[in-house]
Amino acid sequence: MTATLVAALCPFAISAAQGSATQRDSIVIGGRTVPAGTTERGPIVVAGGDLTVAGQVDGSAIAIAGDVIVLPGGEVTGDAIAAFGEVRNEGAVGGQSRALTGTFGASLRALFSTPDAPPAAKRTPLELALGWFTVMMLIGLGVLVFASPYLDGVADVLAQSFWRSFLTGLIGHLGVLPAILLVVVGLAVTVIGVLLVPFAVVALVLVVAGLLALGFVAAARVTGEGIGNRGGRRLSDKGGALRGVIIGTALYMGLWVLAAATGSVAVVGVVLRVLALLATFVAATAGFGAAILSRGGTRRDAAVATQMPAAEEVGWQTPTPVSGVAAARRRPAASSTAAH
Repeated sequence: MTATLVAALCPFAISAAQGSATQRDSIVIGGRTVPAGTTERGPIVVAGGDLTVAGQVDGSAIAIAGDVIVLPGGEVTGDAIAAFGEVRNEGAVGGQSRALTGTFGASLRALFSTPDAPPAAKRTPLELALGWFTVMMLIGLGVLVFASPYLDGVADVLAQSFWRSFLTGLIGHLGVLPAILLVVVGLAVTVIGVLLVPFAVVALVLVVAGLLALGFVAAARVTGEGIGNRGGRRLSDKGGALRGVIIGTALYMGLWVLAAATGSVAVVGVVLRVLALLATFVAATAGFGAAILSRGGTRRDAAVATQMPAAEEVGWQTPTPVSGVAAARRRPAASSTAAH
């Protein structure tokens, strides 16, 4: 989904004439370099690559899933912002330098890596699988500790209505790109809105990524609780939830580790890759749908179909009551022991 999102944003470019100078606001997929001795007006935005500034950027320099690199002699008059990357300043930055880094950012950058990326930036499939295994385990434990009520809400909806959650997740996948493009087009109609496009795109991607992560952790928890049902009965609610998250996450991500480890074995590697892809897709899609239905875990009853209230106990009535006629009581059953 991430690669599709980036490809959809690739054609976006807006130009506006202002006097004799031309201001260009664009999102470029892949790396971009501002050569030495040149001046380009910003903001300049790249996604899935590094933005290297050897000349001058008259405005802000923004990189999504990449680094902002200001070389000696380079200058950025505005802010230098790297979402899921770093800001390496060896020149001059007139504004602020902001960076969102971490293991998740490094893994996301690996997904954006292109075939012509430097060898040092690439990772082996096993390293990527182990990295994502660690990342998802940490995310699962973090969600369980800091957002346990929301995780409970998503898990309840997923357990109550799996197929409805799965279909909602499919619709959600199809609606992400149109929603982002509508926001981009809506902001691009004004000069001020153009400046907010990169931040809006990052914000929407973070919201979708958050719902996906919350949904996947909920799916892992439901799966883990189902597998370790007997052992979980002896644990408290929090202990059972922790056991479920660990078992479920290890199951889903362990398939990717096995697939990467057996990549050299033709048949086994292909089968494990397909199995891991299907299992992860189903879990992530159903969890995403449950997160949408429960509004991020705030509504636990969102997927519960409206049911008629249970009828009161009518064992004492006749089996075929007639309208307008009061039901007669059944005769009490005879005692099992005869009176002496």
